[in-house]
Amino acid sequence: MEKEALKQRVQLDREAWVQSAIEVLAEEGVAGLRVEVLAKRLKVTKGSFYWHFQDRRDLLLAVLHYWKEGRIRDIVKQTRAQPGEELAQIYHVIDVYSTTRSRRGMMIELAVRDWARRDPECAAIVAEVDDTRLRCARELFLACGVPMEEASSRCMLLYAYVFGLSLMVYDRFDSDTARIKRDIAELIARSAAMKSQAPPPA
Repeated sequence: MEKEALKQRVQLDREAWVQSAIEVLAEEGVAGLRVEVLAKRLKVTKGSFYWHFQDRRDLLLAVLHYWKEGRIRDIVKQTRAQPGEELAQIYHVIDVYSTTRSRRGMMIELAVRDWARRDPECAAIVAEVDDTRLRCARELFLACGVPMEEASSRCMLLYAYVFGLSLMVYDRFDSDTARIKRDIAELIARSAAMKSQAPPPA
């Protein structure tokens, strides 16, 4: 019996607990992140949990940092553009983040934001991720020649649209969602498009 318990502890590493915790977070929110729930889900004893974590708070912080690192890595990837391709990358960012391709991802995002309302450490991490989002998007607008203040406003509009879209049910209002998204992308990027297409000064 002791050998079997040791085998479980070796096989089930810290990341496995974090991954399972993220699944529970998406389904039940932070209140559902209880050691006994995760142990049952993973089919191990609570003792296996304490092999990897000091306590529940240690797990919660690991989940937050895992989420933060994943979000920042994706943001940097999606906003990275070759010189001269910044406008195309703006459209790419709008398209990628306005799709409903990852319901799970949005459920995690909403759960983390709800968690941040009651937890200062979580709120600080969410603020760091949002700052990265906005700064990376602003760099794209600036590279297209948009002035700083306008670039700040447009990247704020971009993410207000993306997050607002995830919270709304709008197909009864207008079923042509592809056209709506295309039109909104044009509105957000229009100034950047005009500046990038303008002839260089004589």
